[in-house]
Amino acid sequence: MEDCWQFVPLAEVPPTLWRNGGGSTRELLAIPPDAEWRVRISVADVVAAGPFSTFPGVERWFAVLDGEGVTLDVAGVPQQLGRGGAVLRFGGAEQVHCTPLGGPTRDLNLMAPPGKGTLERLDGLPRLVAVRASTLVGVYAHSAPASIGSSRVPPYHLAWRLFPGPGSILAAGRDGFLLAATP
Repeated sequence: MEDCWQFVPLAEVPPTLWRNGGGSTRELLAIPPDAEWRVRISVADVVAAGPFSTFPGVERWFAVLDGEGVTLDVAGVPQQLGRGGAVLRFGGAEQVHCTPLGGPTRDLNLMAPPGKGTLERLDGLPRLVAVRASTLVGVYAHSAPASIGSSRVPPYHLAWRLFPGPGSILAAGRDGFLLAATP
């Protein structure tokens, strides 16, 4: 069962331009796959300062993949984020303004119901992850390969699957992210 992973290559997902002209988003996964999604994983290219769209009823996780980073002003509190740095979690209804530092950035985003998701950087060491029933688990490998279970995840790919029952899985990578969400 470990090898039942779905793979989404970043290069095969067309970008959707933002209404404010500040960037674009590549939606790697939405569950369910319609406008009423409960979990969404995406990669965004931010080219100009501007507000984020609000998504009431979800929590958001944000991490810088490429570029010099951003300042996210979340409800009046500025947070500076850079490549290799912290993952920021905030409410989807929050007013957020993004300012790229030193040019465009590429960022990873997870949106899920409050208290039902996590996004963590992989630090190169294998990590055993306990999985609850009905949970989506995935790894996004950015510039280096990663692994999940016995499957290799090529760079710039998301590997994901839904676990129907509880279990555990081993994840590893040095420029990647481990994510979990319960839709």
